[in-house]
Amino acid sequence: MIPAGFSYVRAGSLEEALGELSRHGDAARVLAGGHSLLPAMKLRRAEPGVLVDIGRLRALSYVRAEGGQVAVGALTTHRTLERDPVVAEQVPLLAAAAARIGDPQVRNRGTIGGSLANADPAADLAGAVLALDGVLVARGPAGVREIPGREFFTGPYRTALAPGELLTEIRLPAAPGRSYAFEKFSRRALDWAVVGVAAQARPGGGVAIALLGMGPAPLRATGVEEALAAGVPAAEAVRLATRGSEPPDNAVASASYRAHLAEVLVGRALAAL
Repeated sequence: MIPAGFSYVRAGSLEEALGELSRHGDAARVLAGGHSLLPAMKLRRAEPGVLVDIGRLRALSYVRAEGGQVAVGALTTHRTLERDPVVAEQVPLLAAAAARIGDPQVRNRGTIGGSLANADPAADLAGAVLALDGVLVARGPAGVREIPGREFFTGPYRTALAPGELLTEIRLPAAPGRSYAFEKFSRRALDWAVVGVAAQARPGGGVAIALLGMGPAPLRATGVEEALAAGVPAAEAVRLATRGSEPPDNAVASASYRAHLAEVLVGRALAAL
């Protein structure tokens, strides 16, 4: 439970943080809230040579409604997402997912940017961002670029962020008054999801459904979405919940049990909608 040695840099600005990432290359890791990275370092699953601490960059902590979208700064905490009135009104699915993360201590320290950049296949906020068709904004040596949520997660703990890039903002289409649901099955209270489901009603009809814990990265349940769009009854559409997924088979749960959970939780989410 003792991490390997590392150097520590506290960035005073976004520009300084980007400079440190560029200077140290693959040896550097970004520290935001620390609730994913620090446990991994203690277990020696992560051994960065340099920690670049961006936790005090208040300019990256905000929630704004602008132009039919909600812009969320990467350092916005889970607790803020859970309680912010703009989030509650415009993208309540995000608030519902944030409220299911860990305990109050975790929610007061953990950040949305840190959670998404960590890219855990079972991370709650990743499912909400996918179901909301979110776009992630990254800044790096080549400037600013926008990455669609469905292209951001490339594998377990891997993302489309390029070397030296930093996730700075998440943009979500506003969905006021539209039905949503967040379902999660965990072994213990406050635990990671064995399987999770985030569902969001779309304008003009249709449903976007994201699955957690059903593959190497969070993914959309396109089989169910397409079946519903074609008029297939929900009770039949849920049978397609696992199409295109790769549920892991490990000590937490077997692949067949995860597949069963996916069908049950998608069915519950659709009933809630």
